[in-house]
Amino acid sequence: MSAVNQVDWFQIGTDEPAVAERFYGDVFGWSFGNDDDSPGYRLVSTPDAGRPGGGLAQTRDGGPGNHAIFFVHVADTAETCRKAEAAGGKILVEPRDGGGGLVFAHLSDPSGNHIGVYTPADH
Repeated sequence: MSAVNQVDWFQIGTDEPAVAERFYGDVFGWSFGNDDDSPGYRLVSTPDAGRPGGGLAQTRDGGPGNHAIFFVHVADTAETCRKAEAAGGKILVEPRDGGGGLVFAHLSDPSGNHIGVYTPADH
């Protein structure tokens, strides 16, 4: 289990998942597996991690478009969104259920950098 307020996940969004999988697999040796809770979302495992450390998402209309972002593990996703707005950030994707009790959201900092936050189910 990771520590709260630590960068603990990444996501790559692409409109060409097969091309992205080939690129990251060839360059970094990453492997990709299905996420049973999220069809169309592929789990990314790095060679020595022992567990998935990220995801590859096919971009969809209304979503964040092509992107590469990091996710911070937080104690309370909704509260973190409130703090982000109070500090000058914006909520790009409201807190939502990611399946199995996971809650996540997408934010931007005051400079427009896209980040994600999440609270795992076992938190």
